[in-house]
Amino acid sequence: MNNSEILYLYDAQLTNPNGDPDEENRPRMDYERGINLVSDLRLKRYIRDYLLDKNYELYVQSIDNKPVTAAERVQQIRDTSDENLLNSFIDIRLFGATVPATGDSKSFIGPVQFNWGYSLNKVELLESSITSHFASSSTNRQGAIGKDYRVKYSFIAFSGVVSGKRAEYSRLSESDLELLDEAMKKAIPLLATRSKIGQYPRFYMRVVFNDNETILDDFRNYIQLLPADENLRSINECALECGRLRAYLEARKGLIKEIRMFQSNELRMLDNGVEKTASDIFSAFTNIPV
Repeated sequence: MNNSEILYLYDAQLTNPNGDPDEENRPRMDYERGINLVSDLRLKRYIRDYLLDKNYELYVQSIDNKPVTAAERVQQIRDTSDENLLNSFIDIRLFGATVPATGDSKSFIGPVQFNWGYSLNKVELLESSITSHFASSSTNRQGAIGKDYRVKYSFIAFSGVVSGKRAEYSRLSESDLELLDEAMKKAIPLLATRSKIGQYPRFYMRVVFNDNETILDDFRNYIQLLPADENLRSINECALECGRLRAYLEARKGLIKEIRMFQSNELRMLDNGVEKTASDIFSAFTNIPV
């Protein structure tokens, strides 16, 4: 399998993209820069939940709708040989896992990895009080009062890689990667909860290289959201400038086999200030829609 690099963009309007348990579940933030942060584990959870919804059995999953430890999960698996674990669980083939075993634990390094996501715009938080019709305790019949924290608007960018060499060891297949492409497009809106509704994928690009050794820069360094300020409130108020990314990839065209991607209808994309579709911007490549 060849290497790939991923650029994934989605936005969040009046939602909590990734609550921080150390901050009363406020959205994760880099307060010095006013940047919203989302962990790679949050993104992987979206993908896993989508796979579960598609009736795939996973290694990292609840049992009887209850969270379990890794040791308890292993007790549910009769055959913990490498062959069975890799053949049975797509999340191990994608992301790897540490599997407790008698003696030394098994460790699989996943070929698909993401960096933490961050917003391309400055983000303001919205704090409000919420009440419940349920009593706060058996002695206090008043409804419970709590806090609800959300971002006003956040346009979030993730970077990811697919290691062809690690894919050989984890037995990751091309059909597994096609399912990953599908999950990146569908998982977030299909699995919306009260705190996550209002999040939509806007752009996904998986650049497939000609070999398993090519590595390029983080694609986020070559895009810009315009305007990138704290006053944005919706996708209709901004556009994504991709001219530098197009030029960067075109200069390395000989390294690239194909690009798999999607663009939401609402996202305006620019090539040095000229509005174009993603297919037009990256027309120098064999673009395969997801």
